[in-house]
Amino acid sequence: MAKQKKGKNDAALVKEALRMGMEYGEERGVVEFEATDSQDAKIEYVYRLLVHDGLIQPLAKNDLSLPNMKHKLARWGEKQLPSDHPLRQGK
Repeated sequence: MAKQKKGKNDAALVKEALRMGMEYGEERGVVEFEATDSQDAKIEYVYRLLVHDGLIQPLAKNDLSLPNMKHKLARWGEKQLPSDHPLRQGK
């Protein structure tokens, strides 16, 4: 996979997507996140849950890495936000 182009708001989008994904998993009743869970573990779990539920396309096995998972989450999160949300404006 070619190097992903990062947008100006990618870090904020990852954070928001992670929040939304964690909320989704907890509401679905499949996970309960703990304060002691690392951010990397949360990112990987949310990525795998969204792939399992068919909400995002999985990365190719050789592209499976934390930076690529973050990028996928950022793009998914961006699509969940209203078109006028400030995080969508800063492309």
